[in-house]
Formats: sequence, structure tokens, C-alpha cells
Amino acid sequence: MRLVGHDGAQIGVVETREALSQARALDLDLVEVAPQADPPVCRIMDYGKYKYEQDVKLKEARKKQSRTGLKEIKFRPKIDPHDYATKKGHVTRFLSAGNKVKITIMFRGREMAHTDLGRKILDRLVVDLGDLAIVESMPKQEGRNMIMVIGPNKRYLEEQAKRRARAERDAAKQAAAPAEPEGETPDVPDLEPVIEAVPAADEG
Repeated sequence: MRLVGHDGAQIGVVETREALSQARALDLDLVEVAPQADPPVCRIMDYGKYKYEQDVKLKEARKKQSRTGLKEIKFRPKIDPHDYATKKGHVTRFLSAGNKVKITIMFRGREMAHTDLGRKILDRLVVDLGDLAIVESMPKQEGRNMIMVIGPNKRYLEEQAKRRARAERDAAKQAAAPAEPEGETPDVPDLEPVIEAVPAADEG
């Protein structure tokens, strides 16, 4: 087998008995990490610690997946401007985080006679979100609710991330550039004219 030390150093090709002996001497385990290789690769490590770290990584990945998904924001057909701005901000934040958003317009009582108001809110929201959002499910009436699903424009988000990265790099370069000392002026040679004496002409 090809043996890798506990510190990641390449020990080389050794016999199984020798690899086990080295692992026991360090009170560690011998773990096969690449059985498909020729020869197979084994590493000396603390298997319990390795398993724990892998479980932690898996839990973090699951948490991240649960954070991204389908969010829902509810509007009323006669929503006031302040509430509209607040809810639009929530939608923007969800989309920027990579989530899809289900927009629900809730109608009550006689409001069902004016479903066009709900459609106007949805159309306005799409316009206000601009390039950030893509309509994935067009508005449709489901009982007393009108529903639309929008998703993030991934290309737009990637472009925004690149712009931020460029701006941060430029700011870092500017901050690292040496500043010119204040109150000092560059040396300028004296420009006073040189007057040469001209001999007087002979009289007479």
C-alpha cells in the first residue's frame, strides 16, 4: 500500500504489517482512504476525530440547504406604501440569499371583486425588483389568494458579486499605496536670471 503519515507526509509504498506497526506506535489508526488506487492509499490518523469532523461538516451542509429554499411573503390588495416597501425589502433579501419567494396576495370579503388590485401589486413588485428576480410561476388565483413564485437571477447575482470583489480589491490597493506627505513641495530649481557683465564700449 501507499502510506500517508498522520501529518500528511508521503511515506511511500510499504507492507501492510509495517503500516500497522507505524500506526500503533503513534497510538493512531490505519485508514484506507483510496481503495481504488494502485496501490491502495492508506493514512495514519485518529479515526474517531476524523469521523467527528466529517459529521460536523455534514450537519453544516444540511443547515445550509435548509436555509435556502422557498420563502413566503404575504401582501394585502390595499397595502400602504410603508408596508409595501418593508415587504419588498424582505423579498430582496431572500432573493439575494439565493431563495425562491412565494408571493401571496390575500383577499377578504368584498375584496374578491377587485382581484385586479392584487395583480397590479404583483406586476409592480416584479418591476421594482428589476434584474434581481425571475418570474418562475405566473400569478394565478387559488381560492381567496393570488399566488406568484419568483426566483433569483443567478447571473445577475454573480455579476454583482464580481463587481463587489473588484471594488474591494481596488479599495485594498488604494489603501496599500503609500500616501504623499502633506505640507511638502517638490524641489524646484531656482529660476533667477543670470546677468553677465558686458564690457563698456571704448569712448572716442
